[in-house]
Amino acid sequence: MSAAHVPVTAIVTVGNELLCGETVDTNAAWLARSLAALGAPVVRKFTVGDIAREIQAGVRAALEIADLVVVSGGLGPTSDDATKQAVADLLGRRLELDQGLLAALRERFRARGYPQMPSLNISQAEVPEGATVLRNPNGTAPGLAMAADARLVVLLPGVPRELRAIFDGDLRVFLADRFGARLKPIHHRVIHTTGVADSKLAELVEPRRPTDMGPVTLAYLPDLRGVDLRLSSRGISAAEAEPWFARIEEAIGPVVAPWRFEAESGDVVEALNAALARAGKRVAVAESCTGGLIAKRITDRPGSSEVFVGGVIAYENEVKIAQLGVSADDLRRHGAVSEVVARQMALGVAERFGASAGIGITGVAGPGGGTPEKPVGTVWLATALDGQVEARLLSLIGDREAIRERAAQEALSRLFRRVVEAAKA
Repeated sequence: MSAAHVPVTAIVTVGNELLCGETVDTNAAWLARSLAALGAPVVRKFTVGDIAREIQAGVRAALEIADLVVVSGGLGPTSDDATKQAVADLLGRRLELDQGLLAALRERFRARGYPQMPSLNISQAEVPEGATVLRNPNGTAPGLAMAADARLVVLLPGVPRELRAIFDGDLRVFLADRFGARLKPIHHRVIHTTGVADSKLAELVEPRRPTDMGPVTLAYLPDLRGVDLRLSSRGISAAEAEPWFARIEEAIGPVVAPWRFEAESGDVVEALNAALARAGKRVAVAESCTGGLIAKRITDRPGSSEVFVGGVIAYENEVKIAQLGVSADDLRRHGAVSEVVARQMALGVAERFGASAGIGITGVAGPGGGTPEKPVGTVWLATALDGQVEARLLSLIGDREAIRERAAQEALSRLFRRVVEAAKA
C-alpha cells in the first residue's frame, strides 16, 4: 500500500460472551463510528473467543487487509484474558514488566482502600517489548500500541467506558501523530424524514439524484421512527465535500420535503419542541396505547418545560371519562379505539391543562386484544391545535414495542407538521 493512501482499519473484538450472544458488541459499533470520524475507516470486523489461537487467527487475518488493527477485550488479570500474550507471541514480542505501570497500579489499589494489590493484577503491568502504553483513566488495564512491520496493532480493554476513555485520550493523539495527513475523516450530511417507507422514498429519490455523485454515496437508514438519508464522502476534506453535498441535496430536496424535518439529534421531538417554542404554544398529551411514551419522548429533550404542560395515561374508560371528558355514550357506541374518542382525548387534555395543543391516542398495541374489525396495530390519533382537531387512522405492523414506537412517532410528527403549517398561514 502506498504511503499516501487513507489508512484503513480492521476491528477484532474478543470474548466468548460476544459469540454466545450474552453481550451485545457495542464496542465494535462505537469504534467504527469513531475511527471513521477520525479518518481511518473500518473495512472489516472480526469476533473471536477467549482462545489464544483464535485471537491470533483474527489478528493475522486483520493484518492482511488493514493498516491499523484495533483489538478490544481480553486484557484483564484473569485466566480467560488471553489477548495480550496471544498478540505478543504472534508478533514475536516478549512481555516485560513496566515498573512505572506497576507502581501506578499499586497506588490505584491503595487509593481505593486496598493496602495490597492482588497478585493477579501484576500481569496488567506487563508490556510487549517496544509497545507504547496508552493510559487508562477508568481502569487498571492500559491500552497498548505496537508496530507490525508497516502496520499498527492496538490493544484496548473490553470495558466500554475504559475503551472509550483511552481512545479519546492517548490513542487519538497517537494515531494523529502516526498517520498525520493520511487521515481523511468521513464527512456526512443527514436528511431526516419520518412518515414514509424507505422503499417509497427511494422510488422518489433515485430518479432525481445526480448521475454523477462524485466522491459521495447515498444510504437509506430506516428504523421505527423514520428514514434518514445519509450523504457520505470519503478521502476528501470537508470543504471539498460541501459543494457535492449541496448539489445532491438541491436535487433531491423537493421530493423529500413532505416528510423532512430539521433536528441535529435526528429526533422529530427536537423539531416539534422548537416549533412550539417559536409559536409560543404548549402541548399536553392523553395516551392510552402508548402508555406515556409520547410524554417521555417530549420530556427527554432539554428545555421541554417551556413547551410541555403535562399528560394523562388513560387506559381505563373511566379515566377517559373522568379526566378527559370523553363521552361515556360514545365509548359504548364506538369503543375506546375510535376516531371520536381520540378527538375528545386530544381536545379534553388541551382544555384541562390549558394548553394550545393536545395529542390524543388510542389503539390496539397487542399482542392480544385485536378483533376482525380492529386488529392489532389499529391506532386512532388526534391532534388539537387552537381548538381545531384533526384525526387519522393508522394500521401499524410489528410487535407491541414497534406499534407503540410507530404510533408515538406519527403523533409527534403530525403535530409538528400542523404547528409549522399554522405558522406559515
